[in-house]
Amino acid sequence: MNSKTLSIAACLFPIVIMSALAGYRWHKTPTDPRQRQQPVSLLQGGAKGSDSPMFGGSPQRNMVNTIDKNTPTAWIVGDREKKVKPVNIKWVAELGDKSYGGPVIADGQIYVGTNNRYPRDKNVKGPKAILMCFREADGNFLWQNPHDIPADVTSMDALTQGLCSTPVVEGKFLYYLTPGCEIICADVMGNTKWTYDLHKEHKVTPHHLANCSPLVVGDLVMVITGNGVDDEGKLHAPKAPSFVAINKKTGKLAWQSSLPGDKIIEGQWSNPTLAQVNGKPQVIFAGGDSVLYSFEPETGNLIWKCDCVPVRKKKGDREIDNYIVATPVVVGDRLYVGLGVYPENPHATRSSHFLCLDITKKGDVSPKSYDVKDAKNKDSALVWAFGGPINPPPPKGRQVYFGRTISTASVHDGLVYIAEEPGYLHCLDAKTGERYWDHDFKASVWGSTYWVDGKIYIGNEDGDIVIFAHGKVRKIIATVNMDDVVHSTPVVANGVLYVTTKAKLYAIR
Repeated sequence: MNSKTLSIAACLFPIVIMSALAGYRWHKTPTDPRQRQQPVSLLQGGAKGSDSPMFGGSPQRNMVNTIDKNTPTAWIVGDREKKVKPVNIKWVAELGDKSYGGPVIADGQIYVGTNNRYPRDKNVKGPKAILMCFREADGNFLWQNPHDIPADVTSMDALTQGLCSTPVVEGKFLYYLTPGCEIICADVMGNTKWTYDLHKEHKVTPHHLANCSPLVVGDLVMVITGNGVDDEGKLHAPKAPSFVAINKKTGKLAWQSSLPGDKIIEGQWSNPTLAQVNGKPQVIFAGGDSVLYSFEPETGNLIWKCDCVPVRKKKGDREIDNYIVATPVVVGDRLYVGLGVYPENPHATRSSHFLCLDITKKGDVSPKSYDVKDAKNKDSALVWAFGGPINPPPPKGRQVYFGRTISTASVHDGLVYIAEEPGYLHCLDAKTGERYWDHDFKASVWGSTYWVDGKIYIGNEDGDIVIFAHGKVRKIIATVNMDDVVHSTPVVANGVLYVTTKAKLYAIR
């Protein structure tokens, strides 16, 4: 198994973007943050203004921002050695050499996960998972929280990946998960309030590393633990929880579920999503067994489950079943999610599917096939499925409709935008799954699309940010190169576009 890839897989889902250079300053001591965030309804999603306080911006995880306008389409990151001046760059912040967690923007501060390749504190040495905090206004460094990456819990490759969890910020506190499976509650000054060690308490052992971006629902912090198999494919703790709810005030366990059990295929790197159906909330987790599970948030009682892979691979097959690395998106009573495996997985199948599900049903709502017209699917939650192999296969060109994905969708105005890891972007009809257009970047995509101001932003492994016009006809507005790999998702908050490359955080205006 290619471990280089998979540690990143864990890091991708919670990724976002920022941009460029113009004289940042370093602060050795924290600056007092402005603590003025007001409580908001989780089901309404955001925070004040157009802050983006969690992965996906809201508990429904839809990569859509309907607030910000006049977002940038032209900029130059600049190059001091080549004497190229930055253009439309508000500020740039230096990170480690791998940066996958965040950024999130809340109440005047920006949080991003990275590694310790370029230590800001000479007393913090060696491989660490680092949460950095910057001031939103000018990119000034405020503080950092370093965390050990225990070799007996994670893989050796995880030592270089840093913090892959995107924090969620609520009021004066933020919550995130370390690679070694510790849930952290810290205040916005960086002081740790409590820690819940999933490995110590439950023997949770991740496949390479843990990365979940938590979700706060009322007084509970929802987390996918990351429990998975080792490099040889052995699951050491099948009874360990895959999903937990922790009391945000006390740091105590409220409930847990190990429903995926011994069916976990490799790892568990998705993020929980919140829905409201018939006036009642439900929290949805993607298990490492390709199954979606919906629970009552307060009790942990199961509402429904849906196996997203109706027909499994035969035992001993070189290819493995697809599972869910992406984060489910909820819009109304519909859920949208794509299937895949961690990036560059040597055992990945070329063909995959993107699904739309009806989340109003209860019990086992698994489809028997991807054919919506199949009579066996009458009681399933399947609304439509896009993907699968092209039959008969064409003599030239691509042989599948949809490949594996780790990307989270953007759903807006009746359209779905979803990318694949092999480098394709699709525009689909949200009601029917009909494909309107697609685009081949000829470069891998690990992040997600981001809809804002009638535009779709997306980054790729060639370092390009490609900007499309919203609509049923493909139209590229601009392509801007960031001079480094972009494995993250672009994010806009309070009128500023943020792009994270491997080593820098850019604020673009």
